[in-house]
Amino acid sequence: MTRAWISLGSNIEPEANLRAALELLEERFGPLVISPVYRSAAEGFEGDDFLNLVVGIETGEPLREVRRALRAIEAARGRARGSEKFSSRTLDLDLLTWGDRVDPALNLPRDEILEYAFVLRPLADVAADERHPLTGRSYGELWRAFPRKEGVVPVELGEEG
Repeated sequence: MTRAWISLGSNIEPEANLRAALELLEERFGPLVISPVYRSAAEGFEGDDFLNLVVGIETGEPLREVRRALRAIEAARGRARGSEKFSSRTLDLDLLTWGDRVDPALNLPRDEILEYAFVLRPLADVAADERHPLTGRSYGELWRAFPRKEGVVPVELGEEG
């Protein structure tokens, strides 16, 4: 079994899309480890605030199948993949880690862990003692040292407005 961490984000009907994504992920992968939810401003473009969280799964499925399942869940919630990296979206599911695998071609571990508070903070909440496969530092340690903590506000689903 492999532990995988997945980031979830939405700024279009975020409460409904995140709740549906959690249901679909649990249906597919079983019990989830679920971080608190955080609101943060859109990064790289003008748009509504995002709600973000991180989910952990344990799976025996191949990496390729898990990635395919994440794309199918995004599509089921109306995600339209376009050429713009930074844009509003119904649902964004990104595989952050796959065990301790390091694979630059697959962006594992995902670069955003070390770049964005809205990814690192919820990951540190649920996996504080786990170590980043490249840096060797724990996610809790990385969060404590993170220089840009502002703008990531804890919320409950239903309080994003």
